[in-house]
Amino acid sequence: MNSSKRIQEIMDLEHFKTMTPIQQEVLKYENSNRDLIGISSTGSGKSHAFFFPIFDQLDLEKDEVQAVISAPTRELAFQLYSRCKTIAKHFGARVKLVTGGMERKEIGLQPQIVIGTPGRMKDLFIQENELRLDTAQLMVIDEADMTLEFGFLEDVDVILSKMPKNLRLMVFSATIPNALHPFLQKYLHDPVWIQIDENKDYQSDVTHYLVPCKHKSYQEKLLDVLPAIQPYVCLIFCNTTAETKATADFLRANGYDLVELHGDLESRQRLQAIKTIESQQKTYIVASDIASRGIDIEGITHVISCGFPRDLKFYIHRAGRTGRVQRDGICIALYQKSDRNAILSLMRKGIAFHHKDVKNNTFVDLKPYVDRKPPKKDDPLEQEINKIVHRKKQKVKPNYKKKQRQEIERLKRKRKREIIQKDIQRQKKERAIEKQRAKGKRS
Repeated sequence: MNSSKRIQEIMDLEHFKTMTPIQQEVLKYENSNRDLIGISSTGSGKSHAFFFPIFDQLDLEKDEVQAVISAPTRELAFQLYSRCKTIAKHFGARVKLVTGGMERKEIGLQPQIVIGTPGRMKDLFIQENELRLDTAQLMVIDEADMTLEFGFLEDVDVILSKMPKNLRLMVFSATIPNALHPFLQKYLHDPVWIQIDENKDYQSDVTHYLVPCKHKSYQEKLLDVLPAIQPYVCLIFCNTTAETKATADFLRANGYDLVELHGDLESRQRLQAIKTIESQQKTYIVASDIASRGIDIEGITHVISCGFPRDLKFYIHRAGRTGRVQRDGICIALYQKSDRNAILSLMRKGIAFHHKDVKNNTFVDLKPYVDRKPPKKDDPLEQEINKIVHRKKQKVKPNYKKKQRQEIERLKRKRKREIIQKDIQRQKKERAIEKQRAKGKRS
């Protein structure tokens, strides 16, 4: 592409050799002033897809807000700010972070770029009249599906109602749910839709391991799995905040130095966690889905999923944190028997699981995980076997498992003999009938 001098400088500053598809497509419409909707998967480079046109068109002589970037969480806003600040320093531009939980300070000279959460930007813009967002020519709504999901779209609605009519809107998201369409129709005029399909040069190259916990908990199984990997950064996902906290405490008690990230952390703790993650001081991060979604963490080589989330889309998001642009990654899913339906559903969606276990700190292959049909409840043999397997024992005797297997084998042999006897009787009956028919014909 014939990129401008500023864009080339940003690419050199960020050590980019080439642009991702979403960045290339967005820049095609940089000078059209048309509203834009960009849809692409996690790790596709959406952030720089809007950083490029913002800095390329920024008037460094104007002391007013020219671009606004809305993010649904403080952590995501902080991460965008950290990246933007490096570029802004290079060009001598002013960028301001505006989120809840920050110390109250006077705005003073208006920044040229504002990055923040919808609620806090709305307060400073409309209620306190300190931040003049109405001078902006461009507004970006990042992670629009999360903005909707977390209930912040109303705050964005209020902000946009006070913005100039010629404002250009860019909406970026991994997905565009149906509930978002009324908002898009209200504020975007003849938008360009850019949807980047999976591209073999940029898609995540993730290998999925499926590891049974058997009689162990997810936390106990982690102690088997972690020595078997050599991660640069390992992201461990839990399904709830309580599970995240418990897992982090359990791993610390077993000697692991880690960062935990979940919704129960105070604002200052969450920002400190993000700073620690960005500085790559810790190898292990234990997180919940909500707290970590949308946050781009560099260098993740392994993701471990402790079970499966209720919404299986979150499993895809988890796996997408590794195997980023042109890099390999491993996603390890620890499972219990209760996870069967989730596993089969993901397999039907195209996830190719490698069934593994860990022995002596090494992954070993298991038989492929397949959809085994449950036995018929009215099968007498299965009923007898279940009685043996689930028999209550007053005292466990030596070699009870061996004796149990022998008893089950005897039952199976007995059942086989019964089937053979029935088949013999059937054949005798059929021969007798044939003889009677033959006699009838001769007479």
